[in-house]
Amino acid sequence: MAETAVLVMPERLHAYLVAVLTAMKMPEPWAELTAALMVRTDLRGVDSHGIGMLPRYVELWQAGYILPDAEPILVRDELATALLDGQKGLGHYVSTLAMRHAIDRARAYGIGIVVVRNSNHYGAAANYSMMALEHDMIGLSTTNSPYVAMVPTFGRAPMLSTNPISFAAPAGRHAPFVLDMATTTVAVGKLTVASRWGKPIPTGWALDERGVPMTDATLALRHRLLTPLGGTRELGSHKGYGLGVMVDILSGVLGGGVFGNLFARSDMRERRTHNVGHCFAAIDPARFRPLEEFKRDMDDMFEALKSSPPAEGQARIYVAGEPEAETERRRRVDGIPLAPVLVRQCDEIARALSVPRLVL
Repeated sequence: MAETAVLVMPERLHAYLVAVLTAMKMPEPWAELTAALMVRTDLRGVDSHGIGMLPRYVELWQAGYILPDAEPILVRDELATALLDGQKGLGHYVSTLAMRHAIDRARAYGIGIVVVRNSNHYGAAANYSMMALEHDMIGLSTTNSPYVAMVPTFGRAPMLSTNPISFAAPAGRHAPFVLDMATTTVAVGKLTVASRWGKPIPTGWALDERGVPMTDATLALRHRLLTPLGGTRELGSHKGYGLGVMVDILSGVLGGGVFGNLFARSDMRERRTHNVGHCFAAIDPARFRPLEEFKRDMDDMFEALKSSPPAEGQARIYVAGEPEAETERRRRVDGIPLAPVLVRQCDEIARALSVPRLVL
């Protein structure tokens, strides 16, 4: 019998995360920001990238890959562009700084592009693209990872990470468009979530060592062989593969971060460095046309999409970001459902760091 989810209110989750992060020697203001982003990720229903990442963060910190108190450095600053070095810190704080820089540059020049190198996992990509919305701007966020999982089309070995993309654009009467997607058919975190709940995964998400699709989430995590978005060449996996390479160029090659399988074929493991790269961009629509006209047409596009006929058996058509916004409204009231196995992991972390348990 499946275990029942443990409901945790967002305020309690935030307090627990701040306690853990500060116990890991992260400065409190950074811990507050990081915790807020992790909680917001869980509120939006992206359970793979919020507190679900904490056990991994602690593991990497203990192994010397993450330096929670590392102060980011502005390496280059040239008009509409900039480069930041994360100094091996966790990715949330430096990414927030980078997106702020991009927004400031877009305000001055119409567009701003800021790249980060020498970072670590930054959580959900949408956390940063959505920052542009508060300024009536379009936001873009991409990231990579040293841990490969994507098998290229026609290949059988993992060569790229899941390399996510997030794109956010404001509207008028309607909620903004917020796309947040891996360039693999599914993110590794989705396998972790399925494994925690003991659920099978759909055929086509992952492959076994022979390149054959599998449905066992635990085995899929062990093999880390994910298909590019599309699944097969016949269904367009070459498009997901191409997008994955594009993300690696923007996030890694452009700023001097990790790319492809470089981690596995270099001395990065011995040096305890991930050198994760991120890319952030902000675009000011008002530089192209009056903002109210842009928002009017965004609303018109959304209304046309949502009023088009749904497929048989489907109640409605969504625009990217709507399911997450609706989940956030519900979870702010009802609480965030966590897998009991994750709660137990959090309790172990609390004991090791001498902080209060997640569920008191």
